[in-house]
Amino acid sequence: MITAEFFLQGERFSGVSVRGHAGYAAYGHDVVCASVTSAVELVANGITEILKIPASVGAFENEVRIDLPDDLPVEAEQFLKALRLHLELLKQDYPENLRLTDTEV
Repeated sequence: MITAEFFLQGERFSGVSVRGHAGYAAYGHDVVCASVTSAVELVANGITEILKIPASVGAFENEVRIDLPDDLPVEAEQFLKALRLHLELLKQDYPENLRLTDTEV
């Protein structure tokens, strides 16, 4: 299962951690994994390359993490909200392969 943990400071999104494996299909054929990976890459690139916001983006063995700077630019937060919505919609189709959580930081 893929777990997407969204970090909140009050009502504002400040980051996200996406980890795990969907387990929907064999490696290279897993549409859930591909969908999540593509969405996370789009958000990371949109924040850092399009908006030029110095977010911390890390790719680890089984996790991708995006953390926004402390001043929480509104535009970057909108990207995280869009990712949350996208993953919620994907979860409706694949509820056993994707879990979303929110954590106050």
